[in-house]
Amino acid sequence: MTPTEQKLAEAAPSTVARQPRWRRALRWFIAILIAVAGLGYSSWVLEFILPIDSNPTNTFLSQLAEKGAPFRWVFSTGDTVSGSLLVAAGIGGLLLFSRRRYTNIGWAALTCFGLSTIADAQWPIEPEDPDGPKRYVDTGLFPQLHQIHALTSTLAVFSIYIAMFAFTVAAFKYRRWPILRHTGLWILIVGSAVTAWMLIADNLPGNYGLGIAQRIQVGAMSLWLVALAVQIVVAERDSGVPNH
Repeated sequence: MTPTEQKLAEAAPSTVARQPRWRRALRWFIAILIAVAGLGYSSWVLEFILPIDSNPTNTFLSQLAEKGAPFRWVFSTGDTVSGSLLVAAGIGGLLLFSRRRYTNIGWAALTCFGLSTIADAQWPIEPEDPDGPKRYVDTGLFPQLHQIHALTSTLAVFSIYIAMFAFTVAAFKYRRWPILRHTGLWILIVGSAVTAWMLIADNLPGNYGLGIAQRIQVGAMSLWLVALAVQIVVAERDSGVPNH
């Protein structure tokens, strides 16, 4: 080890020790926000517990929160809370963590995902018959594609995948965040595969288990958010490397 390297090694612990306590607290706070949001975004699993007449194979999750649906408030509240927490976490991540190209993209996309999720909850799909009573109707998979809710859902999915890809690229490029390089990468691969399944099957006759595919997709999103939260907690502190 050269004298210069030895000085750097000796200085590293003191540099970490001088990190302000408030930054460590905010790091934990952001991680908790993301973890709780990930759990809240999986509120759809309650469809298997609550007395809801729904077939997971051929219904979209959005139908659980459509106007007039039983227990709509459970699922809309879960999405609204999750979206709000992710907006706060995304903005906090942009302000707290080092300014690097791909992580900046990731935090910004996470913020957009939160906003889109809130919009998803506030503009639910309408029952198939707008002139009928506001009650739960099994509208199938495709009627919602003609409503505004389809736009907010598309923006949400687009945003979360940008975040997932951006943070994964950052993890490999900057040689940090091993959880995202391994567990997070596999979650991203599975989520991408079922998304391709949905996009292809949507243009074919029949539903091909699109309801199952969407539940796997959304489940992968929730798991990835939890993985990101865990990574933030265990990651090494900011190294101060300049932007890339």
